Amino acid sequence: MNFQDRLKQFGRKVIALIDKGVIQRFFRISYDVIWNIILYFIVIGLLGFFFIGGIGAGYFASLIKDEPLRPSEEMVNAIYNYEETSEIYFANNVYLGEVSSDLHREVTTLDQVSEDIINGIIATEDEYFETHEGIVPKAILRAVFQEVTGSDVQTGGSTLTQQIIKNQILTNEVSFDRKAKEIVLAMRLENFLEKDEILEAYLNIVPFGRNANGRNIAGIQTAAQGIFGVNANEVNLAQAAYLAGLPQSPIAYSPFTNIGVLKSEEGLEAGLNRMETVLSRMLSGGYITEAEYEEALKFDLVASFTKRKPSAYEEYPYLSEEVRRRVEIIFKEKLALEDGYTLEELKSNSDLNEQYQIKAAREISQGGYKIHTTINKEIYDVFQEVTANYNNYGRDKTAIVRENNETKTIMTEDPETGELVPLVQQQQAGAVLRNNATGAIIAFVGGRDFERDNVNFAVGTARRQLGSTAKPLIVYAPAFEEGTLQPGSILPDAKFNYFDGTNTWSPSNFNRSRFYGLVTARTAMTHSYNVSTAYGYIDLLSKHNPVPDYLVKMGFDHIPESQYSYASMALGSFEATVEENTSAFSTFGNNGKFIEGYMIEKIETIDGEVVYQHEVEPVDVFSPQTSYLIIDIMRDVLAKGTGRTARANLRYPNVDWAGKTGTSDDLVDAWFVATNPNVTLGTWMGYGYRQSLDDGYSGRNQAYWAQLVNAATEIDPELMAPSNRFKQPEGIVSRSFSLVSGLPPSGVAKSLGLVGSDIFNAKYLPSGEDNSLIEGNYVLVDDKAVIPGDKTPREFIQGDGIIFNPKWLSEMGYDKFGDLSQLIPINNPAWEGIEFPELEASDIEDTGKAPSAPQSLSKSGNKLEWSAPSSRNIVGYRVYRANSPEDETFKFVESTIETELNVGNKPALYTVVAVDYFGRESEPSTVYIDGKFDDDKDKDKDKGKDKGKDKGNDNKAPDKKNDDSKGNNKPDDKPGNNDNKQEPDNGDSNDTPENGE
Repeated sequence: MNFQDRLKQFGRKVIALIDKGVIQRFFRISYDVIWNIILYFIVIGLLGFFFIGGIGAGYFASLIKDEPLRPSEEMVNAIYNYEETSEIYFANNVYLGEVSSDLHREVTTLDQVSEDIINGIIATEDEYFETHEGIVPKAILRAVFQEVTGSDVQTGGSTLTQQIIKNQILTNEVSFDRKAKEIVLAMRLENFLEKDEILEAYLNIVPFGRNANGRNIAGIQTAAQGIFGVNANEVNLAQAAYLAGLPQSPIAYSPFTNIGVLKSEEGLEAGLNRMETVLSRMLSGGYITEAEYEEALKFDLVASFTKRKPSAYEEYPYLSEEVRRRVEIIFKEKLALEDGYTLEELKSNSDLNEQYQIKAAREISQGGYKIHTTINKEIYDVFQEVTANYNNYGRDKTAIVRENNETKTIMTEDPETGELVPLVQQQQAGAVLRNNATGAIIAFVGGRDFERDNVNFAVGTARRQLGSTAKPLIVYAPAFEEGTLQPGSILPDAKFNYFDGTNTWSPSNFNRSRFYGLVTARTAMTHSYNVSTAYGYIDLLSKHNPVPDYLVKMGFDHIPESQYSYASMALGSFEATVEENTSAFSTFGNNGKFIEGYMIEKIETIDGEVVYQHEVEPVDVFSPQTSYLIIDIMRDVLAKGTGRTARANLRYPNVDWAGKTGTSDDLVDAWFVATNPNVTLGTWMGYGYRQSLDDGYSGRNQAYWAQLVNAATEIDPELMAPSNRFKQPEGIVSRSFSLVSGLPPSGVAKSLGLVGSDIFNAKYLPSGEDNSLIEGNYVLVDDKAVIPGDKTPREFIQGDGIIFNPKWLSEMGYDKFGDLSQLIPINNPAWEGIEFPELEASDIEDTGKAPSAPQSLSKSGNKLEWSAPSSRNIVGYRVYRANSPEDETFKFVESTIETELNVGNKPALYTVVAVDYFGRESEPSTVYIDGKFDDDKDKDKDKGKDKGKDKGNDNKAPDKKNDDSKGNNKPDDKPGNNDNKQEPDNGDSNDTPENGE
């Protein structure tokens, strides 16, 4: 059977089944089942849709319930509010200019923007812009789905209208609450503005990254000029696509760094890839042809980036940026408080802080406020001129950092070639001039080149180590206030080790090999001695550690309290800005009251309503007495201390200036801060990347300080050069004191001329008995001074009768210094002859045995020399002589504490005995024969030697007197004290001792 026959047979069977109704019944049953199933799922779907939709609608409603129904006028004004910038004024209502905002913006109109830019923006940011009514539902659902599922691919769901709402009315807060409000407001805005108006607003509002100077930019005209150096209607297709791609991630896609350097090839890759994406979407959207697409891809976009140019956007970059920063803080706190938040909540919640930071920035840039500052325009201008023309800065240096004990050179891209080259940095300068009584900042210097460094080294947040300028603040003023020190108090400047429980620290002075002995607190601060200052700080901490209270009151609230236990804090190991340090010093110029420095006097609306007015809030820190004592010492710093260069360079040196120098570790920072009855001026020099300064750094900085003072004085002499001096308050009295103990001087101290005079707080006058020096002599035992004992022979007692009291040394803790001689001040003859008894009589152990005899007698010129025996407690030696070998008696010559004696050049025989602390003599040494005798007496000489051996017990001097219980044993009854000591015998046989023996 062929195929056709089989097909006919199959047809006949099908027809038969149809005739019987079999097929109809099958399809009818299947249809009923399938329809019922479909109907079931439709019903379930509808129920679920309404249920979920109801929940979603309710949730959405809850998110926007607090959003007011904004009138059209309010919304439109908010959208176009980017042109209402605020204004800044110098003191006395002198106009400065517009507020610098984070985003530099130059407004344009839509007809001045390239069609390629507009098409690129629509193709990439909002492809349904022309047809939607503010939102694209499927885009929102897609974004919600991505958020819920945590998808890595984020395609976004915001239209251009929504982005305008986010930038101009809401914030960048990431939350469903903010998104819901954004959706409602975007749909509402579409009813008030035309599409072209929305597009124009968007192009003027949206951020576009950074320009060639590193400044943040917003608006398409600003972006075209800042990135390519052309207007927005002059760009080509490739440039238009690049600009259109920036709003999605402005900083990541921006071709420039924050310092205006073109990014590396790797850094540019993201932006170039984004440009290709924009071109691809423009092609697929029909905005460009395939040929235009290919041509744009071939264009060398990188070569068309504009070069860095000197910024001309404002005349006062440091000032306007600092004003903006401070006003943002004011508005941030003001807006948060108005919304019911506390300042503590604002400080501790980073998200909340960021939210109000955005609101504050917007308020400033759009609010049209008049911001009045404390800055004196003329003085500020002349400060910048002095800084620019100062010709004694240190060298420019290649920037390096030290990490993990390795030195690393900082590299940067050459703005011309794009190659990585070492970064060369200038030595920087910072200065702050402020009013003592009000805290008003009159002028400041933020640095030498804002465009080059973009860092404010004076009044921003750049803190530097204070070095010795911290000494009055953290050591002397608190110690004066607590009574542990006064200007006439004595401090030891001697080597010591301090263990703080964790580490051992041994401070050193600037001249690391020198110590200055017992010095007054005035001297230590005037000459900036480190060791004595550290000693005073440690003593202060040992009381009850009051230091943190004082520093926190002066604005140093950024230092952890645990850090104060480190003794190195005394030397300024902590950091502060120039403003903070200057404000703290101003406390002394304001009778001990701290007033925080400020720059914003008041803020008012365009209608003149004052929305902020600074209020002066004095804080009591030190008493007027303490402040005056510090002032008086700091006068000496300029007159005869480390600040002499500053005074030498002043045109008006008679002004009552008081100040302090400072240098940080490794000579990284140089400071000078000084105050007069009206103002305080602080200056700092250093490098941005912290490197050591060149030689002469302190004098260089002081001369710079003086030039600023001189220039400002020419402008306002009444302010800068007051004729009045700091007034001494009641409760300051003058007293004399011992330069040894700091107590009222004893008769001994007066007899030596070791008496000083200084001013004191009457509450803390020197009192008590000065027992630091006592009348008495000493002997040397093993090269250590010891007060004589009852049996110590008087002939070996030394000194002029004045010694340091061992008990006092122990009470003061000075005995721990080891070498007590370092307590003697240098170049002061009044201290000569005072000895330190390093051992007490009780420290000398009596062995009960006589010492061994000296050894190795020899002659060098006229000097008889010998070696000391190994015995302990020897205080001196007695020398005996016989005139000839046949002489049977050795006669006493002289006592000495040395191991040598000038005996002349006559022939003679000598022997020496050692004497100990308890008066015991050793056996005589071996006889030394000095010179030749007559030939006819040679035999007698030999015989004399033998007699010497027999008579003197092996050539020892005869009949020595030992163990005199009174300690007054005198050889051959000759006086042995120093007041009646005989001259060395010259060997003449006719010479006799002075007592006639």
